[in-house]
Amino acid sequence: MDLRAKLLDPAQQVLLYGTTPPREGTPPEQVDSAADKLAARLAGLPLDGVVVYDIQDETGRTLAPRPFPFIRTIDPRDYARFFRLPTVVYKALGTMDEPQWRKWLAESEKSVQFLSIVGRPASGVRYPLPLSRAIRIASENPAFIVGGVVIAERHDEQRSEAARLLAKGIEGCGYFISQAVYHAAPTRRLLADYLRDCRGAGAQPKRIVLTFAPCGREKTLTFMRWLGVNIAPETERAILGAANPLAKSIEICRDNLRRILDGGYAGQVPLGVNVESVSINRDEIDASVELLHTLREAMAGR
Repeated sequence: MDLRAKLLDPAQQVLLYGTTPPREGTPPEQVDSAADKLAARLAGLPLDGVVVYDIQDETGRTLAPRPFPFIRTIDPRDYARFFRLPTVVYKALGTMDEPQWRKWLAESEKSVQFLSIVGRPASGVRYPLPLSRAIRIASENPAFIVGGVVIAERHDEQRSEAARLLAKGIEGCGYFISQAVYHAAPTRRLLADYLRDCRGAGAQPKRIVLTFAPCGREKTLTFMRWLGVNIAPETERAILGAANPLAKSIEICRDNLRRILDGGYAGQVPLGVNVESVSINRDEIDASVELLHTLREAMAGR
């Protein structure tokens, strides 16, 4: 079964691997080498597809200093072409207006099938193209299977992420991919409320693909927290204090997924797993493959 059928079929499970393109200005031969290494790492894995991220400067989202400098990457569309697996291409809207967005979509019709549209990191700012409008425009084109981003940590009494998911689904999103999960409770609460809202609206829940990432270094943890990932102090102490921090982080990710799968919404909200590495360190990258196998077993109930 292909990725399109799996994403849209609630009875199927979905397993993805997320990657960031090389930095802008990387010589073509180095881009080729990076893609070859990743393809070799993923060869033989039971994947349904690869997620290729579009990185944007998120300094407007928080006053905290960025642990690593922001460096633009090559176009995700270009990097996606290196993989034989189906690719989910992220696109950050940035300051694009509607004519620019329509132009980008027209240029992407033949190279992009699965399109995840990313809004802006700063809230309360008026942009020329609203995210809702961008989703509707893209979903009107049959060339694209449109998806969006879900962040459980912003689901609270003041701002309902469940309501945003419902609205985005009506606007044209057929699936959502979360940011990295390091605390199960917000995701459990979001999924339960999302199922409730879908029932109230008479709508079928869209697929939610949950992202997990291995982490074995303090600097990586700091970066993930800066990105908005909910990492409790006790979780950080457990990872950094372990004899094998990476093994501990994999254990924590597995336990979080199990807790999420134990919710009453399981079987009614179609779920999936995406494993990513936010690190350039070889051991953390290698651990992402181990994490993928571990989470696949958890999804299978082992």
